[in-house]
Amino acid sequence: MNSRSVGFPFGPASVTLTMALLAAAIAWFQVAPALEAAPAAGYDVTRMVLLYSTLPRMATALLAGSALALSGALFQQVLRNPLASPTTLGISAGANLALAVATLFAPALLGLGRDLVALAGSAIAAALVFLLGVRRGFSPFSLVLSGLVISLWCGALSAILMLLNERYLVSLFIWGAGSLSQQSWSIPLSLAPKLAAVAILSALIIRPLSLLELGEAGASALGLRIAQLRFVAVAAAVTLAAFVTSAVGVIGFIGLVAPTIARLSGARRPVEILVWSSLMGGTLLWFADGAVQYLAGAMADFLPTGAVTAVFGSPLLLLLLPRLKTRHRVLQGRTRQGGRLAAGPKALLLALTAVAIIVLVGLFLGRALDGGWAFLDPAAAGEILMLRAPKVFAALASGAMLAVAGVILQRLTGNEMASPEVLGISAGATFGVTVAVFALAAPDLASQLGSAALGALIVLGIIFVFAARSGLAPERVLLAGIALSAMVDAVVGILSASGDPRAMFLMRWMSGSTYNVDGVTAVTVSAAAALLIALALSTRRWLDILPLGPHAATALGLPLTRSRLALFGLAGLMSAAATLSVGPLSFIGLMGPHLAREAGLVRAFPQMAGAAAIGGGLMVLADWAGRTVVFPYQIPAGLVSALVGAPFLMLMLRKKA
Repeated sequence: MNSRSVGFPFGPASVTLTMALLAAAIAWFQVAPALEAAPAAGYDVTRMVLLYSTLPRMATALLAGSALALSGALFQQVLRNPLASPTTLGISAGANLALAVATLFAPALLGLGRDLVALAGSAIAAALVFLLGVRRGFSPFSLVLSGLVISLWCGALSAILMLLNERYLVSLFIWGAGSLSQQSWSIPLSLAPKLAAVAILSALIIRPLSLLELGEAGASALGLRIAQLRFVAVAAAVTLAAFVTSAVGVIGFIGLVAPTIARLSGARRPVEILVWSSLMGGTLLWFADGAVQYLAGAMADFLPTGAVTAVFGSPLLLLLLPRLKTRHRVLQGRTRQGGRLAAGPKALLLALTAVAIIVLVGLFLGRALDGGWAFLDPAAAGEILMLRAPKVFAALASGAMLAVAGVILQRLTGNEMASPEVLGISAGATFGVTVAVFALAAPDLASQLGSAALGALIVLGIIFVFAARSGLAPERVLLAGIALSAMVDAVVGILSASGDPRAMFLMRWMSGSTYNVDGVTAVTVSAAAALLIALALSTRRWLDILPLGPHAATALGLPLTRSRLALFGLAGLMSAAATLSVGPLSFIGLMGPHLAREAGLVRAFPQMAGAAAIGGGLMVLADWAGRTVVFPYQIPAGLVSALVGAPFLMLMLRKKA
């Protein structure tokens, strides 16, 4: 938490005043035309917009920014974690999901109060995050990773709800991404007293928070009840985030950025950090929102402020990584001694048999016109198989590539939580496809594949640059991926919220839909899988040696830098090719390697082969379930596998380090 070595040349008062002046300058350009214009006779549209839209929006930005910054400062102080915030801990995502569920299925609950619904969602998300983090001592890494998992799971559920209720898609998407657009003073006037009450409660615990600076042992010796203090502080922080999310949606990274700037500018004591963080958060969001409106012009109301702030907040998370203490540990393979799972060739044979059965089920078992279960009618087999087979084999190839990419990344980083989805590689591929969709009139398959590969490789390169200095320490690699993934998702969100009709295609593609997969796409993805997996299997010696550590690998004659770059590139290419069919949120790249290792496949070659079979089978099963379980509706395969994969990752986090 100490920031004396790096800081701004000015104090917190100067930094806050500078941001306030910049925000005020932009605000003047917005309000000046209305103030200088002569009053119109009758209904004055210009002044009505000023009084009931522009000014309430500025007030909302000040209140929301201050509340989120105070929430982040409380989290960081009580958890002793410089990366804690409502965004990184998944608090805002929980509130957003709760409000979406209530809006679609239980609107009567909103009559009791949107704040209560949002608070319930935030509280559940916070409880899950702390339940996952308690086994690892609330370490910064475990809490942020837990928050990522909760955020992804909530996002997958929200995406399913939106896809099944498309008439609400645009409004829910823009609101969920954080929109400060106002049509009256009702929101800022309702927010102000609630936020003030929580702020007063926060002021009452400043002295106990100061005692935490002595360490837990010293604070306990002075009679401080640390558990109770943590509960009160976390409850206040969660409440602040829930109130803001209920009012304006998810505003990202203000709760991380403002406290960090406060500390870097010289705030040391808890009272200074809390006060200056609140002031900086309000002025920062006021400035960011004003800049968005001024630069975007007529499109300002369609750009979600939350997504825009995430674009600028994610790089800060990358810059904070050198200040996070990390520890590197070698990923140890293990076999199940005396267990029921077979090892070696038997396990691999069992996995291949299971995949063959799943593929047959995906091809020949489905729903009849009356909604009942039915095997494939021989009379219509040709026509139906022409529709089903491309989807099944594209899902099989994509799942296999993601699983093999997961094996490579886990062995390369020594981190059992590494996967294309968690590291943001799939998000990079998504960004590449997004650029192709919006830049080209009708991008063909080759353009999409090339753009996805380029995006994935760029993300991999940035991760490698930021994590190389720490020897690819697991925490640095994962947190760099989290930051880049958040930034890429925000950019995609801004493009999707622009109102362009291609946004619907992009939304479906991001969710991992095989709707548009045809024979050409299936053959292309399958050929890419065969080639890239064969290349991955040829690197088995590297992958057996690299987990031993850099010194041992060098002593054994392994070209360390060249092998790492080649493996990173191979993982990126496989992730890009797979993302074209199953989207960026499948979690197959995480589950496949773990299940293969639990089956006793420890060495690189059998683990990759087993993971490919398991990953491909799981993805085919997810695709089949998405097409049949809620017939006649279809849920994209990527979202189905994400709903299963996120709880799986939660179970992994529950294990002691």
